[in-house]
Amino acid sequence: MELFVYSADWCRDCREAKRFLNQHSIPYTEINIEKTPGAAEQVIANTGKRAIPQFVLNGKWIQPYKPGQGFLHHEMEELFGVVRS
Repeated sequence: MELFVYSADWCRDCREAKRFLNQHSIPYTEINIEKTPGAAEQVIANTGKRAIPQFVLNGKWIQPYKPGQGFLHHEMEELFGVVRS
């Protein structure tokens, strides 16, 4: 599994997404859109908007949150096969 997380330091939903991944020991590579040249443009080119966080799982772009609702815990648990204890 190859997972990239497009994020920024100021983004609350990004911090929640990374907290989820770390909590469940899901390995990922973070791409900070403010520190990585061209990263923000990649997000826009692939999603049509400048919205973060974005996951790229095995080449597929996934928005792990909904505006106004926050991080989609249940959907991401299902996607990554997380078993609740």
